[in-house]
Amino acid sequence: MTSTGTSVQMEAARALGAVSDDGRSADWKRVLRRDSFLELDALGRATALLDDGAARVLCGPFERLESPWLTQQNVTPQADDGVVLARGTVDGHEAVVVSIEQAFQGGGTGEVSGAKISQALRLAAADSRAGKPVAAVLLLETGGVRLQEANLGLNAVAEICSALLELRPLAPVVGVVAGSVGSFGGISIATGLCTEVIVLPEARIGLNGAAVIEQEAGVEEFDSSDKGLIWAVDGGEQRRRTGLADRLEADDVTALRAAVRHAVGAGPARPGTHRSEQLEVLRARLATLDPADPPQPSDLGDLWGDTFTMPKTKPAARNHEPGAEPHAGAGESAVMKPSERGRTWITALTPDAPPRPVIDSVLRADGDGVTYLAVVPDPRNPFYRARQGQVGLTESAALASVMRDITAEDAGKAERRAIVAIVDLPSQAYGRIEEMAGLHQAIAIAVDATEAARVAGHPLVTVVVGTALSGGFLAHGLQASQMLALDDPKVQIHAMHKEAAARITKRTVDELDELAGKIPPLSYDVRDWATLGFCDGLLHVENADAPTGADVHTVSTAIGEAVTRARSGPVDLSNRLDSPAARKTRTASRAVRDELAEQWNQGDR
Repeated sequence: MTSTGTSVQMEAARALGAVSDDGRSADWKRVLRRDSFLELDALGRATALLDDGAARVLCGPFERLESPWLTQQNVTPQADDGVVLARGTVDGHEAVVVSIEQAFQGGGTGEVSGAKISQALRLAAADSRAGKPVAAVLLLETGGVRLQEANLGLNAVAEICSALLELRPLAPVVGVVAGSVGSFGGISIATGLCTEVIVLPEARIGLNGAAVIEQEAGVEEFDSSDKGLIWAVDGGEQRRRTGLADRLEADDVTALRAAVRHAVGAGPARPGTHRSEQLEVLRARLATLDPADPPQPSDLGDLWGDTFTMPKTKPAARNHEPGAEPHAGAGESAVMKPSERGRTWITALTPDAPPRPVIDSVLRADGDGVTYLAVVPDPRNPFYRARQGQVGLTESAALASVMRDITAEDAGKAERRAIVAIVDLPSQAYGRIEEMAGLHQAIAIAVDATEAARVAGHPLVTVVVGTALSGGFLAHGLQASQMLALDDPKVQIHAMHKEAAARITKRTVDELDELAGKIPPLSYDVRDWATLGFCDGLLHVENADAPTGADVHTVSTAIGEAVTRARSGPVDLSNRLDSPAARKTRTASRAVRDELAEQWNQGDR
């Protein structure tokens, strides 16, 4: 048994009173008599946290709201698509529990499961605005986006984050990560947006799991066989010790129910106090890190403290030499050559206002009533896993900073300026330092700031000019009011690099390509992506790498039209579900929305 495993067991035993603080043996029978939360399935976990007899399951298995995409891939669907929704009360407070079933597809988020989560949060927000607060308790056990439904799952995460932020000012959103899958991928960003996060020692939270980092960046970056390292980086104890979780509870239903009741009873937190609103804390934390000489995970508690507040540690002295190039794993080998399309297009679109760096890897250009943003390669980035244009820790902070500044500067104006994301990025940063520091939380801070700008009335427009993958796209572009893309073979949108996606789904790349020709959500082709209901304009240009004057005019005109549409459209992401393409392709999402609305308040009649 590793020392980490011993520590986890000891912490759980102490929480139950079975071991004293100095580690001496006490009554181990109390541990054996505990009512394990971990051993429950999704329905059992949901009902265990609601008041006795109060649970009412919504959109359950008898409605047969299952994925329409899995059977096409010889994957057996589940009748509730792996998400249990239960209405009831928590210590007398109205609540909805969203419980992800980790045993189905690793808890991966697909079209139906994602729609169930986002629509439940929106309905809770609607009731809360009407004077009947409904808290949400999210039981997050997921590996992230379900790769069999890649682009639909990726969009579902964006919609979940938006709906969560809609509810959060009105009623508490409590995240619970118990184990054994943990909260990873895009859903880890939603974890970082919660009002309060409760973890068990067995929990893990991170944007990238160890196996994914190893696939994308090589074993030198993260050895996924080193279980002690995994728990030291993203285990529940570590996340609590570094202020990325709020409470650490033992694996006991009674203890966890008490913690959830306390969090729900506290009500919504004051605006400006959420972890995902603390941009200055993120900046201060990052200033204490020298990527050339990073601290050990065990040092972070002393560096930062166990609350997400300003650290007392002084900024680190950094070596600004570029240093060694990052490792390349199997998944990232095809994208190691940086693309300059983002830099090219932000420069071409703003001839009268040349772009300037927010930081060297994030460019900003200000035109007439429009601000453009692009994440670009920076070969000297001290965080070496973000040198090819990936969204990493400092990129997330820079994007959030611009969004917050613009929102504050335009407060009170009759017309808010538009913000245009120029997107060409290979993904989020796959790195050990990034996960140790909490990349999921950094991106949550960027998403929170972006949502705040959109809700405040800023038209947000995305133009995909190159690659848009995974968490990088969630951080920069996928939260926009309107999304445009160049109709070009090099424009690719997906949840993961192709080689890694093939490996995780246990297919060859050729098999993945063959399926993608039949199943649009699997495809990397931008034309297939445009059929899913997210694309508000597919733009033909002559030369996407070196745009002509006509190309610039085409894209500029499309941006202007998108800004006009955004000014008169909704400030949430509901237009995606009502677009003409979505009416054809996202019929399952629309069925979930309608059925859940029908069932939501049936118990009150």
